[in-house]
Amino acid sequence: MTGIFENRNILCGITGSIAAYKVCDWVRSLRREEAEVKVVMTRAAAKFVTPLTFAALTGNRVYGSMFDSQDEEKIPHIRLARESDLILVAPATAQTIARLAHGLADDLLSAIVLASEAKIVVCPAMNSKMYQHAATQENIEKLKKFGYRVLDPESGMMACDEEGPGRLPEWAHVREAVIAALSPQDLAGKTVIVTAGPTEEPLDPVRFLSNGSSGKMGYAMAATARELGAKVILISGPAQLIPPAGVECIKVRTGAEMYREVLSRFDTADIIVKAAAVSDYRPAVFSADKIKKTGEKAALELEPNRDILHKLGEIKNQRAIPPLLIGFAAESTNLLEHGREKLERKNLDFIVINDITAPDSGFAVDTNRVILLDRQGGQLDFPLLAKEETARRIWRAALKGRL
Repeated sequence: MTGIFENRNILCGITGSIAAYKVCDWVRSLRREEAEVKVVMTRAAAKFVTPLTFAALTGNRVYGSMFDSQDEEKIPHIRLARESDLILVAPATAQTIARLAHGLADDLLSAIVLASEAKIVVCPAMNSKMYQHAATQENIEKLKKFGYRVLDPESGMMACDEEGPGRLPEWAHVREAVIAALSPQDLAGKTVIVTAGPTEEPLDPVRFLSNGSSGKMGYAMAATARELGAKVILISGPAQLIPPAGVECIKVRTGAEMYREVLSRFDTADIIVKAAAVSDYRPAVFSADKIKKTGEKAALELEPNRDILHKLGEIKNQRAIPPLLIGFAAESTNLLEHGREKLERKNLDFIVINDITAPDSGFAVDTNRVILLDRQGGQLDFPLLAKEETARRIWRAALKGRL
């Protein structure tokens, strides 16, 4: 299994912020996913983390001076600009952001950025007052107009004992931005609705019916759709996951709530991915008070929840341009037979089938082994993959229109 950044040349531009130490782990993560990483440090950055640290983590020399006597004939700012697929400026101080916004080239990092046609991702990190100052905000807007991806900083307590926006974003969000910057924007201009997670059907104030879905596959489908440029609306049942960056997340609890949220947005969606494990049944009666234990046998009357995916398939052709419908089926026996039957009965374009009896596939694990079917009888069998990579391959196949 290859890393997501295999054969990618990523240049990390590190500037003078206390948050520079966090980028050590970022570099290690990039290398783990097979990126070729080089580091450029400003003079101020070297006051916080030594160049030797990044040299050890990357296996490459660290660059700092515009006029380095080593390999000076190769013109470092031009060579590094040409070699890089992406430049990640992190942490980006107010000073560096101002340099980049005004097209200065008075240090090695700013000269490389000015000379490069690579994708640029900028991660601001600074004191809250500095970040919120009109000058910094104006400079950030300039960078966005240049086509740079500028991530919003996190809010919280700073090293300077002030609280507010200005903390370096978490790597999970930065990683998503880096992947998106390097990905073809095949879903640009499209609106994608993804459902994820379980639902909970309350029996009384403390008990409910649910299932073992973690939401990981649906969240992966949402994150990878965002990477491809889509506007993504994630409608999630109770899941202990952080929504992907740049994705609108709507939290629901019950199947009825999910039905309402999905159907209310049906007219705006170009693609709908139904990865949620909605409870098929709900208690026929909800007890406002906790049901007391009596020691006697108890019977529970259930009634069916409305089938969201069946309804979508029923109404999709009412639109001039029907949305693409992708369903998921968690099966334990006769995978292909049950999957094909659901594909036809629910009027889907694609269905993703996974075997929930396998210990390394299905609910609550980080990997999946799925079968993708289409309406024309096509079939793709995926090997065991991380759910994130499974999601990318599903999108890759679905965007072709048929298997």
